[in-house]
Amino acid sequence: AATPFVATGARAQSDWPARPVRLVVPFAPGGTTDVMARLVAEALGPRLGQPVLVDNRPGAGATLGSNIVARADADGYTLLMSNSGSHGVSPTLYPAIPYDAMRDFTHIRLVATSPSVLVVNNDHPARTFQEFVAHVRAANEITFAVSGIGSSSHLAGIRLGQAINVPVRAVPYRGAGPAMADTISGVVPAMMDSLPSAAGHFRRGAVRALALTAAERVPLYPDLPTMREEGVDLVNMAWFGISGPAGLPDAIVQRVNRDLASALTEPTVLGRFDDLLGVPPPESSPEHYTRFVAEQIEGFAPLVRAAGLEPR
Repeated sequence: AATPFVATGARAQSDWPARPVRLVVPFAPGGTTDVMARLVAEALGPRLGQPVLVDNRPGAGATLGSNIVARADADGYTLLMSNSGSHGVSPTLYPAIPYDAMRDFTHIRLVATSPSVLVVNNDHPARTFQEFVAHVRAANEITFAVSGIGSSSHLAGIRLGQAINVPVRAVPYRGAGPAMADTISGVVPAMMDSLPSAAGHFRRGAVRALALTAAERVPLYPDLPTMREEGVDLVNMAWFGISGPAGLPDAIVQRVNRDLASALTEPTVLGRFDDLLGVPPPESSPEHYTRFVAEQIEGFAPLVRAAGLEPR
């Protein structure tokens, strides 16, 4: 009696996708996660033979949009641009988070990683990272703007304060745009921001970039040092990937992973990655990304707890 059902299910998977695929972004338009999602959608759609439509669902530290995907049908038509906020920090930051970041999702592929960059406004006395460290040590405080409580850049700032033994005063904003605007105008003296978000501002001279939280220099910015080489052993990366609801059929998982891997080798896509991040997409697979998310949750948890972060 089950044979017709099994055959129908298998045929539905083999015909996937038969209509547009929704890619939920749990942040507002314009941020790094949104930019990466639109790049993925543009590259993946032609290979799937159906449009991939970006659907921005911001709110509650990326948990609102993520929960939409966690509760969606596992048919491949609703995917998520998962990231270090939604699936790295939020599982610890939000005590009543409505989803389990591992159990309620099928993690398909890591798409990109990006370091944070420390920038200061043009009136700041520090012109190098070493001068910045000396300045905040003398003041016994680091004041910096962040795009939101619990963001990867926020945690990078906290880790910097811990590394140089200086108290941190983070000034939270509702997004990187207003945080950067106040940094440029001097309302706050400094900001930790993702590299793709900050690059346009320091390229045009609106702020000064002092150092990255990457393990090594980014080829696109060869004159921008890492904090590690400046004597502060701090590596902190934001990350972005593709996930779906739990129970997503393996045939669909493998199709998305395979087509996305192929799309990410296109010269035009690689060029966009170079312009945005300065580094190519990482190698990944469903197994790799699943392990990666679990490791990130484990790594972020003690930092979030030790910092006493509370959602706003």
